[in-house]
Amino acid sequence: MTAPVPEWLRDLQERVAEARSTDFSRWPLPEHGGREAAVLVLFGESESHGPDVLLLQRAAKMRNHAGQPAFPGGAADPGDGGPQQTALREANEEVGLDPASVTVLSELPPIWISVSDFVVTPVLAWWHTPHPVWAVEPAEVERVSRLPLAELTDPANRLRIRHSSGYIGPAFSVDGLLVWGFTAGILTVLLDLGGWSRPWDTSRVENLPVG
Repeated sequence: MTAPVPEWLRDLQERVAEARSTDFSRWPLPEHGGREAAVLVLFGESESHGPDVLLLQRAAKMRNHAGQPAFPGGAADPGDGGPQQTALREANEEVGLDPASVTVLSELPPIWISVSDFVVTPVLAWWHTPHPVWAVEPAEVERVSRLPLAELTDPANRLRIRHSSGYIGPAFSVDGLLVWGFTAGILTVLLDLGGWSRPWDTSRVENLPVG
């Protein structure tokens, strides 16, 4: 039985159906290559802070994306059967998420991450039965957070980050986390599509902290 989607999430659910890869990234999908991967964009709701989204922070000693906030997810395994299965499996392995507590709403358009040559499919989902989650493997995940949408959309918490390569992209500073890169880009588009974004100072640009 599919759990009903809350009213606040329905506009986003409807609008992402018409979204294209170019809405999320300036990089076109490669004609050949690109390893398949998926991430779980999991929206929930808490009595204490209202609607939220689940993120994790990767461990500081990881080889790739060390210390960076991200959606649960990773590379596809041969037996996954598609992006939804990949995203749910990875979320279970990383944060102990029970797949039965989730209603998958849709798959977003695949996005190519040129620096790692992954083609990532974000999977949009509703966490109809939230439960405790944690860093299952501390060597890979440092912390797990449910970030309130009210804080993500607070203009005081929004900025743009300048990478050492010169690239400047959107970012969020919430709950001691600096969310930038791929994850911040996805969140920015989804907040806009959901009708939750508020005007913010896009001239606020800071350099990405080193280390």
